[in-house]
Amino acid sequence: MKKCAEYNLYSHPIDEESFFKQCNYCKKTWKSYQQFLSDPDVKLTGYQVSFEELEAGIFLFNHSCNNTMALPADAFTHLYDGPIFKERATGAEDCPGYCLNDCELRPCMAQCECAYVREVLQIVKDWPKDGENKKYWVSP
Repeated sequence: MKKCAEYNLYSHPIDEESFFKQCNYCKKTWKSYQQFLSDPDVKLTGYQVSFEELEAGIFLFNHSCNNTMALPADAFTHLYDGPIFKERATGAEDCPGYCLNDCELRPCMAQCECAYVREVLQIVKDWPKDGENKKYWVSP
């Protein structure tokens, strides 16, 4: 029987070949989403929506080696713990159309089923990078 430490987030056995993401250009690997998001050489730059299946939308990241990497939204949706609306408001009066612009990362205030992915974007975009002062750190 495997011990808990021998399994990753998705309950797959961890081995030397396992990783969360690898840069296709420079071959750098990140073992976890936390390591990936904390890397100061990785920056969220866009989001390509999938209206048919929101979690299949693509988060785009630039790496310092000048490569753009893509990850499905469902790699990060577990970070969100808020409401998810059932109806899509795309094109409605209160819809700012952010999902239609790949480079737009602002949150959406519309009561739309897409709004929760935009909240995930905020979590990912604001994730503290290694070496920077932590947002909520208070000195003694």
